[in-house]
Amino acid sequence: MELPDEEKVDGQLETSAQESMADEQTDEEHATVGKKNIEEKFAASLAPAVSLWTTDARGAVRLRIEEGCPEEPITVHQMFNASVEKYGNMHALASKKNNTWEKITFSEYYQFCRRAAKSFIKLGLERFHGVAILGFNSAEWFFSAVGTIMAGGIMTGIYATNSPEACHYVASDSKANIIVVENQKQLDKILQIRDRLPHLKAIVQYSGQLQEKLSNLYSWEEFMELGLDVSEKQLDDMISSQKANQCCVLIYTSGTTGKPKGVMLSHDNITWTANHASRAGDMQPADTKQESLVSYLPLSHIAAQMYDLWTGIHWGELVYFAQPDALKGSLITTLREVCPTSHMGVPRVWEKMMEKIKLGISQCGYVKKKLVTWAMSVSLEANQKCMQKDEEKPLLLSLTDSLVLQKLRAELGLSRCQKFFSGAAPIGSETVQFFLGLNIRLYEAYGMSESTGPHFMSGPKVYKLPSCGKVVPGCRYKMADVDSEGTGEICFWGRNIFMGFLNMEDKTREALDEDGWLHSGDLGKIDEEGFLYITGRIKELIITAGGENVPPVPIEEAVKRELPIISNAMLIGDKRKFLSMLLTLKCCSNVETMEPTEELSLEAVEFCQQQGSQATKVSDIIGGEDKEVYCAIQEGIDRVNSAAISNAQRIQKWTILRKDFSVSGGELGPTMKLRRPVVLEMYHEVIESLYRE
Repeated sequence: MELPDEEKVDGQLETSAQESMADEQTDEEHATVGKKNIEEKFAASLAPAVSLWTTDARGAVRLRIEEGCPEEPITVHQMFNASVEKYGNMHALASKKNNTWEKITFSEYYQFCRRAAKSFIKLGLERFHGVAILGFNSAEWFFSAVGTIMAGGIMTGIYATNSPEACHYVASDSKANIIVVENQKQLDKILQIRDRLPHLKAIVQYSGQLQEKLSNLYSWEEFMELGLDVSEKQLDDMISSQKANQCCVLIYTSGTTGKPKGVMLSHDNITWTANHASRAGDMQPADTKQESLVSYLPLSHIAAQMYDLWTGIHWGELVYFAQPDALKGSLITTLREVCPTSHMGVPRVWEKMMEKIKLGISQCGYVKKKLVTWAMSVSLEANQKCMQKDEEKPLLLSLTDSLVLQKLRAELGLSRCQKFFSGAAPIGSETVQFFLGLNIRLYEAYGMSESTGPHFMSGPKVYKLPSCGKVVPGCRYKMADVDSEGTGEICFWGRNIFMGFLNMEDKTREALDEDGWLHSGDLGKIDEEGFLYITGRIKELIITAGGENVPPVPIEEAVKRELPIISNAMLIGDKRKFLSMLLTLKCCSNVETMEPTEELSLEAVEFCQQQGSQATKVSDIIGGEDKEVYCAIQEGIDRVNSAAISNAQRIQKWTILRKDFSVSGGELGPTMKLRRPVVLEMYHEVIESLYRE
């Protein structure tokens, strides 16, 4: 492995995006000495490391400790232990059983995690091997996650919507010794692939009765009894051997090629970010005011894991677990029961809430509808006027809020909520404006799995539309390849930057430059006050409104493989509720201009004939004119959807365009590469029609 040039790293560490790039040499030398003194101060509590990155699960990394973030590095256990000392008798987790909320304290939470850790040790969990967790959010999910780390393993979540093959990839790549599943449905996936997982030693099911007794399959109750004879000393020795610059969490993310990458996060990544990112969001420690929240978003995603699990431990929050059908409609019922003080949603969740309220308003009587519409317009106008000012809200807003808007928020279960966050995907301005009309500010966070979640955040004291807020205190940024309009690629630096991609040196080198800066692949601008505005995406990855990362190319290629009549397929879905697709048919080209004509190619005509169609031109087919061809295309799409790794990666709608893509038409570049932004603009109306209700 080629190591970064240390002098270059120190030089870059001195660079601040908010300051001039031209620092005096003496200042630079002073900062370098200061940084090295800080590093040396904590050297004894860290594993030896010479590089800022590694791709080895057993590896350790140099931490980006500097004057801007000199805090002592701590492990996950040290963070939890400190919280138990402060908040031990306060309630930590609440689960609904037999229609009653059952709560446990932080002291009990900690002890359950220790019991899980001892059982993992008893089952033979090896140091730096994986424990994969597959299922909906629950107390058992949390116990498994923290217990894995205490026991010296590496915790990784698997999306509950993953196919058996997608589960196999994660379990195999992380060398999972144990897989924890929610129920029979998830267990069935693992049973299909268990013979191809040489490192797998046991499966644990945390919800529902075991339908059959299989070797090395345990119910949650059986699992928690397994480690009772493992001594406290054996566990404590394992815990004390852990260092803050070693890996403890894997977050799997998809790149544009579709092959998931295991983002290695260290103890310091988790503990530092849990502290600082939540400060930026103005989360309060429990001894000041205990925050409460509802856990319902997938914990295999960094946003939910950081917000629900790690921040919850650090600040002593009370976490209520939603029902497994939360996103199918029960979330609002839970919110009404719990009335959380803080709530995070992906854009699609906020959109669903917006749709629910709009429907309710439309069903009101004339007078009530007028009153609500007027109150929301008052709130929107007032909130837009005093975006960043701490001045008192106008009297009229206070009046309309108490008489009308408070009742609407209560309908959503947000009557006590003070902080509203949106993350995992860009949120539409229509949604933001709608909630301002309810006197709700949605604080947008921007970051990556590779930055342990948020690197830029909005909050009560940092708010400006349509920005993603300012850089998290202690983190830094720079803009690479800045153009004449001030737009460049956003690059990250800080204690939150990941260790590397597991077993992927090339991908790690692509993400981290030689000086250790993380390149986001996103384009943005920074204004004079330090607010970030995202302007585009270098990478082609689609992020749906639900926060699902979808690599388009494999899906597009699969459609073309299934349907030989298709020339070009372009997946649509960024910031959208679902995926749709633009299709073009294979046509003959004008020999002189190379422009596509109306005439179908021979291969396309043959395809039509096989379906019993006599079509020879594009116009014979489009607009639903040819039922046989449309039916055949839908069947091909269905076959592609059947192989999708999750529901969010299924194509819900498609349309055939009148003309094939071409270089002359502008849809293709000189090397025949699809120019996605051009196609989006050219076919804007067609695309919008696919998303109209």
